[in-house]
This record gives sequence, C-alpha cells and structure tokens, in this order.
Amino acid sequence: MGPRSPAARELVVFAGDAVVVHPLPPGGSVSIGRSSENGVCINHASVSRRHAVLHLDPPLRIEDLGGTNPISVRAARADQARLPIETGKTEDMRQVSGQTIEIAPGDCITLGSALIVVRLAEAAVSAPPAGPGRPAAPPDGGDLVLRDPAMRALYEQAYLAAPGLISVLLLGETGTGKEVLARAIHRRSSPARARGPFLGLNCAALSETLLESELFGHEKGAFTGALQAKPGLFEAADGGTVFLDEVGELPKATQVKLLRVLEERQVLRVGGRVPRSIDVRFLSATHRDLEAEVARGAFREDLYFRLNGVTLTIPPLRERALDIAPLVQLFAIKASRSFERPRVPAVSAEALSLLERYAWPGNIRELRNVIERAVMLCAGDTLLPEHLPAKMRAGGAPAAPRGAAASSGPPEPAAPRGAEASAPPLRQGEPSEKQRIIEALEKCVGNQTYAAELLGISRRTLVSRIKEYGLPRPRKPREKP
Repeated sequence: MGPRSPAARELVVFAGDAVVVHPLPPGGSVSIGRSSENGVCINHASVSRRHAVLHLDPPLRIEDLGGTNPISVRAARADQARLPIETGKTEDMRQVSGQTIEIAPGDCITLGSALIVVRLAEAAVSAPPAGPGRPAAPPDGGDLVLRDPAMRALYEQAYLAAPGLISVLLLGETGTGKEVLARAIHRRSSPARARGPFLGLNCAALSETLLESELFGHEKGAFTGALQAKPGLFEAADGGTVFLDEVGELPKATQVKLLRVLEERQVLRVGGRVPRSIDVRFLSATHRDLEAEVARGAFREDLYFRLNGVTLTIPPLRERALDIAPLVQLFAIKASRSFERPRVPAVSAEALSLLERYAWPGNIRELRNVIERAVMLCAGDTLLPEHLPAKMRAGGAPAAPRGAAASSGPPEPAAPRGAEASAPPLRQGEPSEKQRIIEALEKCVGNQTYAAELLGISRRTLVSRIKEYGLPRPRKPREKP
C-alpha cells in the first residue's frame, strides 16, 4: 500500500461580515493580500497589497511580508506553545513581523482586521470515521435538526411527497436550509431514485450562456471553445434528482427551454438536433415570491405551475428557537473536526442565550459562520460571549416576534474580526482601563470607531478617555505597497 495522500485543506477568510472559503493546493505556497494578483485576495482596507505567504509543504508555515499591519497568530489550543513568547508578554495573540513561523490547522491568524484559518475541506471532514477522542460525525449526513414542531411538520409533508415523481418547490429566506431539505427528499425517494445521483446548480451563479450549457449540455463545435461534446446536468442526473437553487433567477429564454424539459422529459443539447430522453426528479428553490414575479412578468406562469406540484415553505431561524442549541452543537462538532481539534468546546449558558436572542438575518448559514469563527477563537474548552461577534454581545439585532421580518435597515459597522474576542464592555474606574484602551487601539490599528465598539463604549467617550489618560491620538499609518 502506497503512502497516504494528505487530506485536502482550505483557507477560510473572515473579513467584515463576509466569509469566503478558498480551496488550497496540496503543496507549494499561496500569496495572500488585497491585490487581485494574489492567490487569495482579501479586499479589505486593513490588508496590505501583498500581506503574507502561506507555505503548504510540511511543516505548514505563514510568512509575514513586512506590511503596515504585522500578522498576529494565536494557537488553536491553549496547550500549544509553538510560537516564541517575549519575556513579560502574556497576550494570546503573538505578533509576527517580517518572519516565517510554523502554524497548525485551526490557528487563528489576523491580517489587519481580517481573520484567516486553515482547516480540513468539507469532504475530508465527513469522510473519516470518528476514532477515540475524536468528535463524532453529525448524524444523517448533514445539517438536519428537527426540534421545532413546525420543522417536524414540514419534513413530514416532504416525506409524504418524496416517493413520487412530483416536482417540489422549496421557498424560504436565504440560508434557511433549502438544499438540506432537498437532499432529505432525495434520500426518501423511491429506492432506485435514492440510489441515483443528486445534482444541484445555483441558477444565479452563471451567465445565461454558461447556464444553458451546464443544464442542457452542448455538442462539439456548438460555440467557440466547445472542443468536445459534453452532457448537461439533466443528462448527468438521469435516474436521480436535479436541484435547481435560486430558480427565480433563470433568464426568460432558459425558462422556455426548462419548461419543455419538464413537459417532454427530453433534453436538447446546445447545438444539437436530436433530443435525449431523461428520467429525472425536479426539485427547485428560491427566496423570491414567484407569484409576484409571475404577476410582473419576470417569471413564466406555466413554468411556475410545473415547478410547484408541491410547495414547502421553510420558516426562518428566528422562528425556530428550539433548533438553535442543537444546531450550535452540530456546527461546533463540524468546526472542531475541520480544525483538527481533539475535543469539541462546550457552549456557555451566557453565549447560548445571546445566540437564541439574535434575529439571524442570514439564518442557518450565518449561524454556522458564527460558530466556526467562535471555535477558531476559542483556545479553551468553552465557547464564551467574548468569542461571539460584537453586535451580538452588544444586544444588536434582537430576535423579531414570531412571524415578523428582520430589520432591513443598514447594518452597524462591524468591529474588526481579529478584535472581537475581547473582554466584557469597558467600565469607568477599572484599574486596567488605560491599558485596555491601549490594547484595543493596537488591535484595531488605530481605528477609534472600531476600538470603541470593541470596548463597549461610544466613540465620543473613547476620545474623552484618550485625552484624560494623555494618550497620543492614533494616526492611520500609510500602507506600504
């Protein structure tokens, strides 16, 4: 038996409210910075044009390229002491300026106000079985949590429709778990179909030309670059299920062709002349109100009626408070495995209370991002409020009443991600107040608005304290090219 190939890894970037995942090659190095010429581009003002290089050949290393904001690294666990500590320094985050140091998957790395972490890829997380001391894989092969009575009733309806060939339309806000429900329906299909492929496509992610080629396939020479014939999604899913996510974004011309496929169960490749028969179950999803889209002429009424043989509406997470705690546990398990942690951190009652009171405008997808980030920031055995975003600790976006929509107003400015794992809000008269102000300004690279939010005080109060303690007013340093 040959040597075992290394597990696939990816780089997760937390910048502002965005979370972006970048697949990593098995070896070599990847440059990171604000310029689009880098292997990983982080479009954030606090990140230098060329900020760092991630070296992937063992041992895993990060190289600081000497920009304005040096890299800071915190080991994934408190018992890891790979990094040199200066005498008298006890900070968790260790600054690395112009050096190359060894890191491990799960280490929290700060570039300006962005956080990055190397983790196992999703496929690698779910593939190996759980061993002694390792977190167990979540049950049912996905993010299926059904504590809320409304969700249990919804899945019972879905399972009643699953064995047939009837098309199912899934409605709900972005991030509510429409693909998870679609996969559950596929698993409960007839035995032959359940053994067949489940193939999905985000209809909003491709241009009209590419979308048609992906759905219907193309013949050799059908367009420039079509060097050989290629079957489309419908042919590839023959005998199984096709999931069309964001079907409300389909261009009008593609809607006509999709309607023909639904009616005739045949597909004609781009540039082809002979239609091909297919045996496919259609599931589709959208966050749009398709009836309203039909009324304004943006979506074909006949296609709408073909897609919604059965319509299932997934409630937003803010209306499913009973599901939050088990989802938090599930995502903590997944994050611990992806960061190669031996133990799953517990969640404190205070942190869980904040999570249950938040409105979750991004629904389950946002919750997963928050828990992944919290596990990364947690060096101990318990997730605390300080590991959650500042807007949650400050009581922002409280849970809306059942049935009410989340606020659509502009979001509050987000504190720098590298600074959000802070102590509780600053209170006047504390002996360490001056030192905490200095540390906050350092973490926020002199940005007083972010530092004030980190400390839990207003910017005006922070400016007043800076004057009171005789601290120099921070200036924004010029960034090195």
